[in-house]
Amino acid sequence: MKSVGPRLITLIVVAGLVTSARVSAQEGAPPPLPPPGKLVDVGGWRLHINCTGTASPQTPTVILESGIGDFSVEWSLVQPGVSKFARVCSYDRAGDGWSEMGPFPRTYKQIVYELHALVERAGERPPFVLVGQSYGGWLVRVYRSTYPSDVAGMVFVDAGDDNPERITRDGTVVRADALVKGVPVPEVKTSGPLRISDIPAGALAAIRAGNAKSVPTANDPPRDRLPEDAKKMRTWALAQIGHVAAGVNSFEIEELALIRGEREKNPQAFGDIPVIVITRGRGEDSPEQEAARREGHKLVAAMSRKGRHVIADKSGHHVHIEQPDLVVSLIEEVVRARK
Repeated sequence: MKSVGPRLITLIVVAGLVTSARVSAQEGAPPPLPPPGKLVDVGGWRLHINCTGTASPQTPTVILESGIGDFSVEWSLVQPGVSKFARVCSYDRAGDGWSEMGPFPRTYKQIVYELHALVERAGERPPFVLVGQSYGGWLVRVYRSTYPSDVAGMVFVDAGDDNPERITRDGTVVRADALVKGVPVPEVKTSGPLRISDIPAGALAAIRAGNAKSVPTANDPPRDRLPEDAKKMRTWALAQIGHVAAGVNSFEIEELALIRGEREKNPQAFGDIPVIVITRGRGEDSPEQEAARREGHKLVAAMSRKGRHVIADKSGHHVHIEQPDLVVSLIEEVVRARK
């Protein structure tokens, strides 16, 4: 049996302690809908990628990277619009949506390797415009630093701050930089995906309990605006074991330090590639936290000499759902800048 580590168990336990016959009935059942894209083997586990639109040597392909706990259907209101002017791919990270679970832990480094392998084996060719929402913004930055020649531009959709607040075990709120221990991030694993049988029984019970709390709220606003098929998939996906395992990364603090360090070492690390950073206009935290978020986003935009910061006045965190037309237009702006 593989060791999943105490961090996985801790995160699962705090997810909740409620049982639900509805979750039990859905867990392990096949998805309610067939995958709209294709499943591609990336080393013993298959990932789902859904590409639409026409590829062109003159136009970069757009890759959509979701927030934590989200997957390809979150882009249902954006992808059709982007496909009118570019090839565009949404995908499901290992363990979520239609994708199979991958190796543990789910480090940014591991996920980025898998995405690179996925697009390559799916026959999608760079250059890419990377679009990252929330947690996906960190993945986009790691992808660019790992495969810089593949990236033609980036769009950040209310992406995560590179020095976010975190709650310690004793309930204290601190910035991520206060928690760095200098622990090396594990190397990428090219085999050995996590199996449900690898997860201890106690952890599995806690996952199921946490999922019981998540499923009833799977399509709460603003996700109620998504198409019906997308909502069906979200309800199903949030009942699956892989949905929780997909986001467990006990090395997150160390990886955030690496992301932050790149910016601090070179404030214009993105060079001349076009970059647009979108920040929500409707606050969801305290005024001080919202102000800090905007300032952090301005710093990311400034990492490119062609960077731009945009406020989505009518949106909270899920700008791609609340103002999809705005997101589509800004992606097009970056795509056209590279033609």
